[in-house]
Amino acid sequence: MRARDKVAVRALRATLAALDNAQAVPVGAAEPRGLSIEESPVGAGATEAVRRELSEGDMADIVRAEIAERLAAAGELTSPAHADRAALLHQEAAVLRRFLDEPAE
Repeated sequence: MRARDKVAVRALRATLAALDNAQAVPVGAAEPRGLSIEESPVGAGATEAVRRELSEGDMADIVRAEIAERLAAAGELTSPAHADRAALLHQEAAVLRRFLDEPAE
């Protein structure tokens, strides 16, 4: 962000959001709540669910999925009018690849 690299910031923000979403607990997996008002949780944070812990492999898989998503979208933009957008998507994929230490395709 300090370098003002808009492509990198856009790619990293989207990937961080994907990682954050992957840590969310599915709705049905939260601990059961009481049915009556007396059994309802009370206080700040009482209804918060513990987030899932992602392994390094899980995080790498999510980053790979983000790369694949960008490359697939860029592949669909075949019109010359969309060449700039396709180039941006390729640049974003390259930024994410640097975090995986994978060579560019």
